[in-house]
Amino acid sequence: MSRICELTGKGRLVGNNVSHANNKTKRTFLPNLQNVTLMSDALGTSVKLRVSTHGLRSVEHVGGLDNWLVKTSDDKLSLRARRLKRDVRKKLGATAVAA
Repeated sequence: MSRICELTGKGRLVGNNVSHANNKTKRTFLPNLQNVTLMSDALGTSVKLRVSTHGLRSVEHVGGLDNWLVKTSDDKLSLRARRLKRDVRKKLGATAVAA
């Protein structure tokens, strides 16, 4: 399982540990990923995703999972999130036509 946020695409970064003697050794900076269950209002279901804490704050700021998926480009989203976005768009499109 790769360490990539399913909503923001945030992954690992590579850098150096620098000692007091200025020796440099490679290291990785991993994102703070959490397994969370987010509620989709359009679909009426809950979805389990692996999301960074930064991504979770962003989702809450935008107004929920459905708004986040509609506003985010597909290249940042994982395959599962793209499928979820497609389902949300279908559901929102169907309700807009019915109203």
